[in-house]
Amino acid sequence: MNILGINAYHGNASAAIVCDGRLVAAVEEERFNRVKYAAGFPVQAIRYCLREAGLTLAEIDHVAVPRNPYARLATKIFYALRMPSFARERAKVLVKFQGIPVALAQAFDADPKKIRARFHRIEHHQAHLASSFYCSPFEHAALLSADGLGDFASTMWGVGMGRCINIDGVVTFPHSLGLFYSAVTQYLGFPKFGDEYKVMGLAAYGQPEQLDLFRDMVRFGNGFRRNGFKLGLDYFSHHRTGAEMSWAEAHKTPTLGKLFSEGMEKRLGPTRTTEQPLEQRHRNLAASLQKRLEEVYLGMLGKLAERTGSKAVCLAGGVAFNCVANGKIFDSTPFERIYVQPAAGDGGLSVGAAFFVWHQMLGKPRSFVMDHAYWGPEYSREEMRRAIHSNGLAQKGCTIAELKEEELMRRAAAIIAGERILGWFQGRAEWGPRALGNRSIVTDPRRPEMKEILNRRIKHREIFRPFAPSILAEATAAYFEKSHPSPFMTLAYAVRPEKREKIPAPTHVDGTGRLQTVTREANPRYHALISAFRDLTGVPVVLNTSFNDNEPIVCGPEEAIDCFQRTQMDALVLGDFLITR
Repeated sequence: MNILGINAYHGNASAAIVCDGRLVAAVEEERFNRVKYAAGFPVQAIRYCLREAGLTLAEIDHVAVPRNPYARLATKIFYALRMPSFARERAKVLVKFQGIPVALAQAFDADPKKIRARFHRIEHHQAHLASSFYCSPFEHAALLSADGLGDFASTMWGVGMGRCINIDGVVTFPHSLGLFYSAVTQYLGFPKFGDEYKVMGLAAYGQPEQLDLFRDMVRFGNGFRRNGFKLGLDYFSHHRTGAEMSWAEAHKTPTLGKLFSEGMEKRLGPTRTTEQPLEQRHRNLAASLQKRLEEVYLGMLGKLAERTGSKAVCLAGGVAFNCVANGKIFDSTPFERIYVQPAAGDGGLSVGAAFFVWHQMLGKPRSFVMDHAYWGPEYSREEMRRAIHSNGLAQKGCTIAELKEEELMRRAAAIIAGERILGWFQGRAEWGPRALGNRSIVTDPRRPEMKEILNRRIKHREIFRPFAPSILAEATAAYFEKSHPSPFMTLAYAVRPEKREKIPAPTHVDGTGRLQTVTREANPRYHALISAFRDLTGVPVVLNTSFNDNEPIVCGPEEAIDCFQRTQMDALVLGDFLITR
């Protein structure tokens, strides 16, 4: 039984394939077309998944699409009558969704009538919940999905038991934690689609001095039934004009229209433009935003834990990428185990839709756990060799050596320990937005100036944004105040005070780190690299950032070499090849 999941005409377009209940491949379209958060129809991602599975389109039994046009139909009609222009735009997207069978056939030059697969429409948040629970190791878990908006809902919660997901509640449009966070992100002068993580990093530099006002902006407490919350709509505009989105085209980064109202400006003061310098007022507003999100998010999780009695929770949706809030779940709720799959946002919908069909609709038993993130393309030694030669690296003064494993680890670790910057390209590309040791840039965590050096020479991003530590899983408790596994960088823990001076570069200003715990089983080569660095320095941690420069993370060897050449990286490991300037 072969199930193809497709997230199309939506931000983070992606594809995934599940064969007999096990994930075989999953990738976002942006890795191929090089457009950040690419939407449209993920033709190249679908082709890769079929190629990796060794299948043709004719051999697909089911196609799962994470959008159900009939979900909350009455609410959709009500708002369509109130906002005709918004309704017309959404109708255009709906037409594209209805045409997915034709688009799929055209992509493979096939007759639509000869596609034997059954097509399924899975509700947005049910696909989110499925993407986390069915990939987790838990037989029983509380479930929560929270994001901006999908099928006119922003939040859904319930319980996962074996192969079944039971929905317990939902928050519908216009109330949304994701849109709340996005609106304030825009107000603070970060208007691009996906900029919320920047404000999360900025929040650590401020104090939540406007918390009372933000509590009026998102209302939650004992007066609300179950897990519900409401927005103070005077601060927002999306309920009057629609959450304007443009994400039907694959060649353009999606955009999100203005979400905040004049009411927000009246209460918070003038909007910051992208050109204006950040002031302490902006940092404090970011801190107030983050604090209120945590209060509501953790409050919802606390209620969910009480009602379900579960000690395990699975999280999904864009809000589940808020690693700062996730790191506080253990101290703020009864939950003892957390699972967040690496593509928790909308990219993960393709995986969730496929597994929803397999388990919830077909009733098949579970046999899969996503314990690593490496589901993207892999390249052979010969493909890497050709890329090196075609780029003329030797003629450009680079030294190229093909090394055995032990020597490669020793020399790569020495480069990092020598305060140099190493590009690290190995195996299959990561699934999701985080570089987790296969498409990473790695450097020394012991040097506080490495953060500034990386920004100046390679990343060219805001100085307030933190970098991440990758740590040997077995050393986690020695360096962090929590030791629950964080293999996908979805949790931030406090670094132990006595260790902060040992790893200052990836330790954020608030003393935390968005860590990746690395096991030998999940990624033996990355574990070996960190182990070699530990043997040289006594520190079982490296600073890890994504292998890119204001672009999607590199996918193939050509892109890795291109990024290496146009930045000031000192060395590149490409499979078994070590390239130094």
